[in-house]
Amino acid sequence: MVYFIATMEKTLVERLARLFKNYVWKLYGLLKSITLDRRVQFMAEIIKELIELLEIQTKLSMAYYL
Repeated sequence: MVYFIATMEKTLVERLARLFKNYVWKLYGLLKSITLDRRVQFMAEIIKELIELLEIQTKLSMAYYL
């Protein structure tokens, strides 16, 4: 299934995350996969914004920092 959401050409990550939450997340919840035609950094920013919008508490594992 593919969703196309009309938006401005220069949409910021915050707005894109909000559009995703309002039009896709509310219908289907957690997705199995998502494909974007952008850089890895762009995807990381969207995930960060979604975590904030959905009020998901994140905790970092110490195992990888020792």
